[in-house]
Amino acid sequence: MTGPAEHGLTGVADAGAFVARLVRLDPAALVRLRPVPEVGWTALWARLPWGVLVVRTVPGAAPGDVTVAAAELLAELEAGGGALPRRRDDAWRWPLPPAASRAVETLPAEDVRRIATAAAGTLREAAAHGVAGRAVGQRALRDALLDHVAVVVTPDDAPDAPVEVPQRLVQGLVRMGFLGAGDVQVRVAGRWVGLVGPYGAAWSRKVPELSLAPAIGRPNG
Repeated sequence: MTGPAEHGLTGVADAGAFVARLVRLDPAALVRLRPVPEVGWTALWARLPWGVLVVRTVPGAAPGDVTVAAAELLAELEAGGGALPRRRDDAWRWPLPPAASRAVETLPAEDVRRIATAAAGTLREAAAHGVAGRAVGQRALRDALLDHVAVVVTPDDAPDAPVEVPQRLVQGLVRMGFLGAGDVQVRVAGRWVGLVGPYGAAWSRKVPELSLAPAIGRPNG
């Protein structure tokens, strides 16, 4: 007989930091463990309450592509245990960005932190005093702030296709503790935009186009 499956994570401190922040933001969150081929590490994926996917790669190989409750994994890590919590694979319903991506810009970490801090201040001010003298619901304020485009990047190889970085990506990177002393990369992967910091990344899909227009002078990619 075989014993219960083990989570396989040896980078317990890194994994614990990721899952602890995740549970503070969403006690019911799921975490998806995906082994990174041939390197003995595991990518931990999760979805934040405002629709952003976040990922941190930690040492140790998970026993396959599995999804568990973040709170249960955190409890196991804090107890020093190695058991894999009950699998909840059917509960994961979100696509992941393609593995291949390209960098289009590099941002100083302090600039990203400043953008996040300014947004938090704007939210507090609007919640306390309203907008243009009118009271606005907290949910409406939050959604408007998260949808705000914080950074626009014009890639050198595609000047007619600017890359918009919404505030929700900035908040995901900062609130998951992915900033450090190093710079932050803006990356694109298909229809996904990501912010990649020293300790992890946040990804969001671009809003799909609702209409089709003929491409003139440009082949379909």
